[in-house]
Parts: sequence; structure tokens; C-alpha cells
Amino acid sequence: MDKFKQLGISEGILNVIKQVGFTEPSEIQEKTIPLVLAGKDVIGKSATGSGKTLAFGAGIIDKVKRGEGIQALVLTPTRELAEQVAQSLAKFSKHKGLNIKEIYGGVGIGPQIRALKYADIVVGTPGRILDHLRGRTLFLGKVKFLVLDEADRMLDMGFIRDVESIIKACPLDRQTLLFSATISGEISRIANKYMKTPIGISVQDQVDPSQLYQKYYDVQNEEKFSLLAHLLKLEKQGVVMVFCNTRRNVEKLTHNLNQQGLHALAIHGGLSQNRRSDTLRAFHSRETLILICTDVAARGLDIKGVSHVYNFDIPATSDDYIHRIGRTARAGKNGIAISFVAEGDHTEFRQICKEKGVKIEKEKVPDMKIIPIAFSSNADRKKARQGGRGRGRSGGGDWRRGGRSGGERRGGREFGGRRENRDDRRGGQRGFRPRFQRRR
Repeated sequence: MDKFKQLGISEGILNVIKQVGFTEPSEIQEKTIPLVLAGKDVIGKSATGSGKTLAFGAGIIDKVKRGEGIQALVLTPTRELAEQVAQSLAKFSKHKGLNIKEIYGGVGIGPQIRALKYADIVVGTPGRILDHLRGRTLFLGKVKFLVLDEADRMLDMGFIRDVESIIKACPLDRQTLLFSATISGEISRIANKYMKTPIGISVQDQVDPSQLYQKYYDVQNEEKFSLLAHLLKLEKQGVVMVFCNTRRNVEKLTHNLNQQGLHALAIHGGLSQNRRSDTLRAFHSRETLILICTDVAARGLDIKGVSHVYNFDIPATSDDYIHRIGRTARAGKNGIAISFVAEGDHTEFRQICKEKGVKIEKEKVPDMKIIPIAFSSNADRKKARQGGRGRGRSGGGDWRRGGRSGGERRGGREFGGRRENRDDRRGGQRGFRPRFQRRR
């Protein structure tokens, strides 16, 4: 606790820190909190699970006053991260009784309008925040703190224009804090344009490479499910995350694992907010030990104790691979990352293997019972694009817009494409126009 005191944190927050059992600050907290308290703009290069929320939240909570309007805005790429950040800020600010409201799509907009009237801090996704701004139900004229959390993910998901529109709606006289796992040229452009002499900090990845064992199997696409079921039945005690590139594969894989007596739950952007929240609660409480997910779960969510990460589908980029396997081998614990490389995956996989620090050993496919279930593959999607079908509309199948494997990638319908963004942030109703939105 002495190290937290030395950072200048107020007594009220220190009491909460003691209650939750934190004994010393993480690297990002130690480097960021004094800068935030000193009023500096900060660019933090930090991975998921490093303690960013307390890093930027401690200074904000100290300076925000209850009942004086919205004084802080935190932008996050996903609904789950918005909920997580809002809950953490509420926990650390309970001694002040601050009113913290999360704002995201997929739920009714009416209750949000009413709640915004009394909010002191707002945490939200860009699409729904912009809807409120356009509907004049959100006023940012008193904002003193603007936080861009997981900024690289927001850009990957196609939110760049929304983010810039929101930044312009905030006062110029504000403190801006930007956190990102990677600092790209676009991130640097935003920092140069909208931040005041920001101080850059960088922290080491929380994943311990010496504790992470990476391996892969070269398999036929039709053998992938059989192999996964075989390995999961051998390893009954682990806490597992299995990544797929599309919603359809997530749903199909979850259903068939349950058919094999392996209790699994699914999470992806096509589910209702209540179902997504219930799934995460069940996984956090260990009611289920197997979570099947798309990349929406790889970034931002603080999921502890994951022992195994399976890449059922190979991600399209090495960054996505790093973020996926970063869910395990944390806090000094061992972790295993297992990838299934099938037809159409080898180009992406070769690029992943070229990354610094990525050492993946090949494993021999074991003798196993073959269960005849076919899943969509990267090869399927490539053939579809070559045949002119890759840009067709799909109500949840594999043929996504954007010309990239995986519907949740840049330009894809799930989170990157504009059509899906509108559906997500306006409650999932196509063509929905809020009553308060003026006609153009």
C-alpha cells in the first residue's frame, strides 16, 4: 500500500484499493497515475489486463465533482469493455458517490437518455455516443477528461470518423488520455492533432513468454472439430478460450461441443447484450470452463485464469494472434496456445510465425475418433470472394463484406462495417430512427 500512497492517490481510493486486495501498483499505474494527477496528456502503450482503468481512473475520480454534469468521457470499442470500465470506476469512486453511466448499442435508448441527465462520468462506444450527440441528449461542454481506451481496436473496427467527431464535440481545454496496445501511424496522427504535448509511456506485456507454450497442428478442415473435442476431453481441468473468425463457426462449434458432452458457451457480436453479459458472468464464475468466441473477446476484457487458448480458426493478422494468446500465461502462471492450421491458413500462419517472440512448435495429430462435421474455413471464404460472392449480404453466415477472413475484422459486418455499427448502436433494429433525431 505504501507504493500506492507515494503516487498521490486520495485516501478514499486507497481504502478501496486495500479492500480489493491490491498490494502494489502495476507498471502502467505507477507510470501513469502521477501524470494524470499533474494534468498531463498521456499516450500509454499497454496490453489488455495491465490495470489501465485504475491508471487513468484514479486521477479522474479525484477531480470529478458529483452533480456538476458530465465531466469525463471514456470511449471503448465494445459493449463488454464499456461495462467493465464503468463497473471498475464505480467501485473505485464509491466513497464519492459518483454517477457513472455506460452507453452502448444493442439496448433501448430511452433509459440512457434519462440516465445521462444525472451522469458525472460516461463510458461508451463511439456509435451510440454519436447518436446521443446528434439527438442532443448528450452534452459534452463540461468534459474535463477524455479517455480513448483500446484506441487501436476502435480504429480497426472502423470507428475513426466517429471518434474524431466526438473529440471535436469536447472542449479544447481538457485532458486527453489515450491507451493502445499498438501505436500505429493513425494513432500518432490523432495524438498530434488532438492532444497537447502528450507524454508517451510504454509498459511490458503482462504475458510471460517463458510460461507460454505455443504449438500447432497441421490438420484437414474436416478434422478440426474432432481434434478439438479430443484435446478438450483430455484436459478437463483447464479454463479454455476457443477463437473462431466468424459468428457462424462460434455457434456451430458451441452446439456440437455440447452435443459431445463438453459444456461450452458462445460470445460474439450477434448476440443480445443480456446473453453476452450472462455468458461472461458464467465464465468468470467458472460455471462453464469453455468459452467459444470471436475476436470481440480478445481485446479489452479482463478475463483471469485462462490456461488454454485455442485458435480453431487462424486469425488474419499477427496482431490478432498476439492478442488472442495474451489471454493466458499471466501473473506467473503457465499457459498453452494451440493453433489448428488447415487449408487456406498457411499464408497467414507463416506471417504470424515471423513475429518476434513467436515460437510455435509443430505437434503430431493424435489418433482420434473422427466426427464428420464441416466448418467454414479461410479457403472457403477465399473461394467465395474469387467467385464474386464475398461482398454479398449475409444475415450471420460466412460471406462477409470487406474482403477479409473473419466477420469482425476491419470493414466486416460484425464490428467494422458501417451497416452493422448502425444496427449495434441503435438497438439492433434496421432502419430505426430515434424519435429525438431531427430529419435531414
